[in-house]
Amino acid sequence: AMTTSLQDLLDAQRTDFIQRHIGPTPADVATMLEVLGEASLAALVDAAVPGSIRQSDPLDLPGPETEDVIRAEVADLAAQNQVLTSLIGAGYYGTITPPVILRNVLENPAWYTAYTPYQPEISQGRLEALLNFQTMLADLTGMDIANASMLDEATAAAEAMTLLHRVSKAKNDTFFVDRDCHPQTLAVIATRAEPLGLQVVTGDPAGDLPDEMFGALLQYPGSSGAIADLAPLVQAVAERGGKTAVAADILALVLLKSPGSAGADCVVGSTQRFGVPMGNGGPHAGYLATRSDYQRSLPGRLVGTSIDTKGRPAHRLALQTREQHIRREKATSNICTAQVLLANIAGLYACWHGPNGLRAIAQRVHRLTAGLATALRQAGFELTSGTYFDTITVRLPDRAPGILAAARDAGINLRPVDETLVGISLDETSTPEIVAAVLLAFGVTEHAPEAWTLPADLLRTDEILTHDVFNAHHSETEMLRYLRQLADKDIALDRSMIPLGSCTMKLNATTEMQPITWSGFADIHPFAPAEQRAGHTALADALEQMLVTITGYDAVSLQPNAGSQGEFAGLLAIAAYHRANGQPDRDLCLIPASAHGTNAASAVMAGMRVAVVECDALGNIDVDDLKRLLAEHHDTVAALMITYPSTHGVFEESVRDVCAMIHDAGGQVYLDGANLNAMVGVAQPGRFGADVSHLNLHKTFCIPHGGGGPGVGPVAVGAHLAPYLPGHPAERRPDSAGTVGPVSAAPNGSAGILPISYTYIRLMGGTGLTRATEVAICSANYIAKRLGEHYPVLYTGPNGYVAHECILDLRPLREETGVTVDDVAKRLIDYGFHAPTMSFPVAGTLMVEPTESESLAELDRFCDAMIAIKSEIDQVGAGTWPADDNPLVNAPHTADDVAADEWPHPYSRTVAAYPVESLRRDKYWSPVSRIDGVHGDRNLVCACTPIDAYR
Repeated sequence: AMTTSLQDLLDAQRTDFIQRHIGPTPADVATMLEVLGEASLAALVDAAVPGSIRQSDPLDLPGPETEDVIRAEVADLAAQNQVLTSLIGAGYYGTITPPVILRNVLENPAWYTAYTPYQPEISQGRLEALLNFQTMLADLTGMDIANASMLDEATAAAEAMTLLHRVSKAKNDTFFVDRDCHPQTLAVIATRAEPLGLQVVTGDPAGDLPDEMFGALLQYPGSSGAIADLAPLVQAVAERGGKTAVAADILALVLLKSPGSAGADCVVGSTQRFGVPMGNGGPHAGYLATRSDYQRSLPGRLVGTSIDTKGRPAHRLALQTREQHIRREKATSNICTAQVLLANIAGLYACWHGPNGLRAIAQRVHRLTAGLATALRQAGFELTSGTYFDTITVRLPDRAPGILAAARDAGINLRPVDETLVGISLDETSTPEIVAAVLLAFGVTEHAPEAWTLPADLLRTDEILTHDVFNAHHSETEMLRYLRQLADKDIALDRSMIPLGSCTMKLNATTEMQPITWSGFADIHPFAPAEQRAGHTALADALEQMLVTITGYDAVSLQPNAGSQGEFAGLLAIAAYHRANGQPDRDLCLIPASAHGTNAASAVMAGMRVAVVECDALGNIDVDDLKRLLAEHHDTVAALMITYPSTHGVFEESVRDVCAMIHDAGGQVYLDGANLNAMVGVAQPGRFGADVSHLNLHKTFCIPHGGGGPGVGPVAVGAHLAPYLPGHPAERRPDSAGTVGPVSAAPNGSAGILPISYTYIRLMGGTGLTRATEVAICSANYIAKRLGEHYPVLYTGPNGYVAHECILDLRPLREETGVTVDDVAKRLIDYGFHAPTMSFPVAGTLMVEPTESESLAELDRFCDAMIAIKSEIDQVGAGTWPADDNPLVNAPHTADDVAADEWPHPYSRTVAAYPVESLRRDKYWSPVSRIDGVHGDRNLVCACTPIDAYR
């Protein structure tokens, strides 16, 4: 109305983003509440959430604010960072993201909003891109097989250590680490080794190898820049009973002999310098490549090629490595997040440049480095090594501080290795002008001479990246079309809702995403001087404080770069706390039978034993079984790990009592924060009894899933655990007792994407975040109500409500008709939907989570599809369609199938392709029909399929 006051208009403007984030309008919410029989959102939340855990006060957060105001605020933070030319190296280098990849992948929601490719038929594009990544790594490392990325180089090195320990026949626990490894890698390995009882010995591999060992890690080239001939070192390790892992620089491998050709058993590293900005430390795709003998021990995910029902090549995640964490305490690793978005950028960078382009970049970097080194030597400076690729270390007994300062005055960061050594690492962005400025800082005015110093016997002679994909997309037109072709094969959030329980696939707003590519955030080295990272630090400090306010804990570390790492860090904190209290024997972790599989794997990694707590018929923790276990293990209980709301999608009424029981027994409560989207503004785990949680910023706080990563899993703790948050050799926390080492390579983990969550929280404010939680609960219950008439909802709370997700039980339908949960999931593809979570936490079920971002129209579209599928199941049950030939068992139907000359099925082509009329206006066609997983595992192909296979 024209009478609306200016103040009311301004207030409405400030809350505008909230309604853009929350899909259902107030009228839609009213419609859903009417279906549920509740008068208001507040009444629904009161009925769904136990009063015993409800927070009484609203969230004390600033905001909400408009997008323009917050964009300016975040820009101010970016401006507080100083973007210098960082030649620090140590695993992080300047790089150029090809603009065609920047715009069409990193900034494209078709790529960054996709989910992990557990439904392979609708993930063929990103799976092909990951296969390119794996092929690139196998080629460059000289190994048989590479996984689809690790969290970072240090994590990959730690995983290689445990991999070699598993496959080694040596009867000892000694692991040798090259002292020329990057410091953060050494530190993360130490953190991982200690709770597993592994002994880490550090030294010079040329002279300090122990007499016996199960394995060794060599850096190639070394952190100092020195390049050793790997073959004799690998042989020496083997003679002592060990196997060798090599941490190798991805750009150096373009020119240098591969570790595989030297006999290495495993190769790890980072692909950051293949087009991924430094971002103050991450996210970046680490890698792990190994021999085919060890493929079933490989941690993380592995993309393989199988065939579909028509014999067409089709990609999928192979060997169940994608879910080895489901093996719980017998898992070989707790890694369940990869860095898919960043791995895809790195693999596409190799496609864009091709082998010749990569060689040109590597040769240019080395020639600039060789010229710099030669000029310094001619001026009388001493280098620590005569053989190098892109990094040199200069010995400066008396002049190091002055030269570092002179370089900084010229806008260049060099690496202070110690009091007398300065490191210089050139990269793709380096120029002759930068080299001249570095020389000037050393007082050298002569130009760097043209030079090449790599000996011929270190250079590789084999061809690299010979597959067509690395030789076909070098014009922007071709690359643009290739990227579009890949994206069109997939379903991501830009096409439809992804109703996955436990994974919270919500809006990743453009305003939240924009800052991550700003130079002020993207081009910062994680080990640059602290004053140059002031904006990153201020943002991280503010985000930590906002998360403290939201969760009710007292301290947060943003270092864990995945939920699995957050779990590990939280359990390490508990173990350190018990040791500090003189109770090192507290090593038993109690875990409910319904918990995420990573929980048990993380507990074992943290050096704990695992005991399973049974669940009752309603899916809740069996309190009597818990009492039995506490009585039996009273003096050794370290922790209970619970997920809240439970993995069954229910707010358990007994949670306060359960926490009190653990505390009375001397233990700590770890609350898995995977389902925090049901609690923000409604309940605070730090206030109702939990001691520590990890929070999934890639779920609750809008960092996108990126096709299976990046993730961010900060750990939040009570004050008594704060001294045991992860430390880091580059940045000792002032409040840390220094008893726990780092769990990630960079001090703030994936710092480059923290602006996303900061922006989201600032845009929403406390009122918006609370409203989002309420609507998420409302939407989940609306779906449960609509679909409950057709599929039983397995678990509800005392008032008949679920939390933020519901589990639909399809087991009775299978018994009656033979139709399986897989059939329903694949038939949903024909309707244009990604399937809900299949068979977790209960086999034969679908777990649905709508989130707050989906409109009522989209919720209804999904419900209509599920109801239509139920009627199809009924027709199978009635015998209208045979059990072995119906739209469900044959799903998904490809365009090729529907357009075939012959149609042998008892249902029409229209039923196959357009089961609801709206699909005629907007149809997603699966590029392949159902994939044969068993064939793929029996005939393992984990690199690019020869092009002839597609003809």
